[in-house]
Amino acid sequence: MAEERLIRKYANRRLYDARDSRHVTLDDLRRLIAQGERIKVIDDKSGEDLTRSILLQIIASQEQFGNPVLSTQLLEAIIRFYGNPVQQLLTNYLEQSIGGLLRQQSLMQAEMAKALETPMAPLAEMARQNLEMWAKMQASMLSSFAPGGAAAPGADKAPGATPGKRRS
Repeated sequence: MAEERLIRKYANRRLYDARDSRHVTLDDLRRLIAQGERIKVIDDKSGEDLTRSILLQIIASQEQFGNPVLSTQLLEAIIRFYGNPVQQLLTNYLEQSIGGLLRQQSLMQAEMAKALETPMAPLAEMARQNLEMWAKMQASMLSSFAPGGAAAPGADKAPGATPGKRRS
């Protein structure tokens, strides 16, 4: 798994990316995560891990725009699970479900990349099948003219030769 990128949160609420030595926004962190980076956000003074809090802020900001991922009903259901004896079961279920979805997405992307690498592959396969059918059809037609699969009569004779006469 990739190493976590350290992000420091200062008292003035600014976030600082230690790897790139620059200040970042929540949207910058969202892009890093979308690219596969793992982040760890710590409070600069106390050293407290603020990662979950920042991730929740990113999710909340994303849910405000466009089509939300988390419907009201889903959010209500999640809230009902807090403090419930099966809370950990929900956590495990969601992690496994999202993991499975990500694996399926990766497989789909790999298949699409393969198709884009050789966009003519389906056409080449179709052409191969057509040639194979054509060859079978020709063989079938020729065999109907020559019983027993032998070549057509006269095919082995020299042009201009007449049957029963020898050339001298």
